[in-house]
Amino acid sequence: PEFRKLQTETRQLLEEIVSVNPLIKYNFINPGEDGTSEEVVQRLQGMGLTPASVTVEEGGKVTQEFVFPWGVAYTNEERQVRIPLLKNNLGSDTEERVNNSIRNLEYAFADALKKLTLTEKKSIAVLKGNGQPADIEIADFLKTLGEYYRLAPFTLDSTEAHTQKTLNDLAAFDMILVAKPTERFSEKEKLVLDQFTMQGGKSLWLIDQVAIETDSLYNEKGSTVAFARDLNINDLFFRYGVRINPVLVRDLYFTQIVLASGEGTASQYDPVPWVYHPMVFSKNDHPINQNIEALRFQYANSIDTLSNTVKKTVLLHSSPLSALTGTPAEVSLSIITDPPPKESYKEAFIPLAVLLEGSFPSVFKNRILPEKLPDTREESTETAMIVIADGDLIKNQVSRGRPLELGYDKWTNSFYGNKEFLLNCVNYLLDDTGLINIRSKEIAVPFLDTEKVAAGKTRWQLVNVALPLLLLMIFAVVYHQLRRRKYSI
Repeated sequence: PEFRKLQTETRQLLEEIVSVNPLIKYNFINPGEDGTSEEVVQRLQGMGLTPASVTVEEGGKVTQEFVFPWGVAYTNEERQVRIPLLKNNLGSDTEERVNNSIRNLEYAFADALKKLTLTEKKSIAVLKGNGQPADIEIADFLKTLGEYYRLAPFTLDSTEAHTQKTLNDLAAFDMILVAKPTERFSEKEKLVLDQFTMQGGKSLWLIDQVAIETDSLYNEKGSTVAFARDLNINDLFFRYGVRINPVLVRDLYFTQIVLASGEGTASQYDPVPWVYHPMVFSKNDHPINQNIEALRFQYANSIDTLSNTVKKTVLLHSSPLSALTGTPAEVSLSIITDPPPKESYKEAFIPLAVLLEGSFPSVFKNRILPEKLPDTREESTETAMIVIADGDLIKNQVSRGRPLELGYDKWTNSFYGNKEFLLNCVNYLLDDTGLINIRSKEIAVPFLDTEKVAAGKTRWQLVNVALPLLLLMIFAVVYHQLRRRKYSI
């Protein structure tokens, strides 16, 4: 019944779209009309559409069926876009999934139509050259961005010799994406980044202030040392109004890592809780974080907001049961079997992602410049940036040399909302708020209470079947008596 509700809502939305633009046509693929069930399944799977498994319980009988909750939009030029109609949420039952999917329908179709009709794209510079992840580790998000924007790698290598030219080249972009740098920025590189912001450029920063990777734990001791990473941009963020602290966030709302046990063919992989990988739930108080799935952070740092004229909005924070670990510190797998007491998690709602909007002061205001430029500005025009205290948020896993979807964990088969959140961030920064506003709509979809229906099944069957017959019999008897009384001699 829930999926029939989704199909009905999809039809109604398509009829509304067609009423606005008669050039748009639609049809549903149905077994029998478009071939046998097997032929339709093979056809849909050949288009890259994966089925969803549905468990149906009716009359004490449980059956499992497969449905294809997908749409495909295409133009006469044979450009086509797949439209996911079912929105999977971690831990949601079928009713909640369908409810969220109906809420997401308008966004799904609007997003597909935008991809098909987009002609002029804004440009994003993907910063390279400071120890950022390999292309394959961020490939899925870049591929998604490429459907909306023009992307180009950009390095600051020429800054030392040609600072002004590097700034001019960077200023041609609408936004820069700085994803998990691990090497220091020079003073001239920092000047270019600062003046890009002063000229109104937008930016998305994913920063790790602590150096640690899960792979470094896989040794005989099962431990490693986490230490602060100096990127030489702390003063940049401090002047803009935030501070990323070189600490690790531990959270009792966590995701899992997988550890191997046994040897050879007898080895098995078991998911275990890992408090250094917080599961972060959206606040649902801003178009960027509205109606998104829980996110997976890995070795996140905390963010402090500082007082200045820049407006700051905390987009994501830790749970009420979280704690901070200062650095340098030993991080050990022993925390799995010997966890700290729950009472030690005294910190609550630690900021992890912050949106900054307004006129930014330059980090080089009232300071000696590393190089004098013709048009050095001390205050920016109105602009915005988002600072996220976790560089791994943008990284996708890799399997057999191919990037997996961002947010998917191949070890636990779980999906997280990392890609959706980051895409919202970019859309918001580049003023593509129409789609975000559609996504943030709240739609309440009523469903039947299955337990109440099962409990009252017999009663309502009697009401709907026996009661009309009883009323009909009473009417016939009364009518017969009236006729006898009227026509009797």
